[in-house]
Amino acid sequence: MNISPYFRNLRSAYFAELDDLTFDSEGVHILDKRLVQRRKEMEFLVHMLEISPEMVAVVFHKGFRFTSLAAMDDLLSRDSDALPEWDSLSHALEMAPWTQALVQVLQKQPMGEWFLTVAAALEYMYNKPEHAQAAQGQDEEEDDEQDGDDHDADHDGAEDADEKEARTREEAGADWMVEQGFDRKE
Repeated sequence: MNISPYFRNLRSAYFAELDDLTFDSEGVHILDKRLVQRRKEMEFLVHMLEISPEMVAVVFHKGFRFTSLAAMDDLLSRDSDALPEWDSLSHALEMAPWTQALVQVLQKQPMGEWFLTVAAALEYMYNKPEHAQAAQGQDEEEDDEQDGDDHDADHDGAEDADEKEARTREEAGADWMVEQGFDRKE
């Protein structure tokens, strides 16, 4: 399966976000508690849909059941500006009843339906064990390719631009969170 650079970049950020929420400083598992808290902050979080979708998408963790793996795999192959309409994914997934209030809030936002599509894709990747394992292997493989002399220069430029965009987006999200009174994640 082919994962677009957009989703490849967001994948690790989404996994890291869930990992950060999972345990408190004493090692106690508190993911569910933190997700409930984050869901209550949805009116505030909608301001981050475009700049840090991975930080908002966690509110839907465990909220999707995927019914068409082929449609979801196709979604992962697309770039952010070529995503299908949210309504066109209705055959590919079912949403838990508790997600309906969140969906209603998001659908009022200019980027809300786009974000719902991104959130579904991120959660789909998270729930596929082979993706988590492949992500680590692919990242190592890409590092090895970059070290090789025969690596395609055009490919390097595209990857560098994608990585730079992802880094810029992540830094902007972190800066915005600091402005809102949150501590910067290290």
